[in-house]
Amino acid sequence: MVTAFTGNMKRAAAGLRRINLDGLRWRVFDAKGQVLGRLASQIATVIQGKDKPTYTPNREDGDMCIVLNAKDICVTGRKLTDKVYYWHTGYTGHLKERTLKDQMAKDPTEVIRKAVLRMLPRNKLRDDRDRKLRIFPGSEHPFGDRPLEPYVMPPRSVREMRPRARRAMVRAQKKVEQQEQNGGGKKRKNREAQEETA
Repeated sequence: MVTAFTGNMKRAAAGLRRINLDGLRWRVFDAKGQVLGRLASQIATVIQGKDKPTYTPNREDGDMCIVLNAKDICVTGRKLTDKVYYWHTGYTGHLKERTLKDQMAKDPTEVIRKAVLRMLPRNKLRDDRDRKLRIFPGSEHPFGDRPLEPYVMPPRSVREMRPRARRAMVRAQKKVEQQEQNGGGKKRKNREAQEETA
């Protein structure tokens, strides 16, 4: 269910007139619980049109991408505190920085935008591709009248544990079991010896 859009309509529809919307598919990405880099790579693929058999590097035929729930994106490891965005104001000594956690609090849409744009090639088509990306912090958006298609993220292929690591883990488990058995036997012998002396 799409609720009424209460955000900035001028910002949401900015630059739409410069895009030829004929024949474009409107793909909807739900960012809730998704890993930032994995989601951004899928969005970059769709924006470039690389998921189509008609892909040509010098032509702009990617689809419109609407990203919802940007505030609920996830990151792995310690990136929330360790990842830092830098920019320079142009004045001497004015190198500014902001951590990912602070950027998420300030504007979570900019985190996804930067991740996607930095995965796109730096060429003349980049601005057009940027216009096709619409990111919203919540689940409401103003494009309810368009023919939206929810994008299904491909399943993650988690690699099995390497054989050497698996063998080491099995050896460690066996060693712990043996120590428990031997330790239990020694305790029994110690108790029996104490009972005999008493």
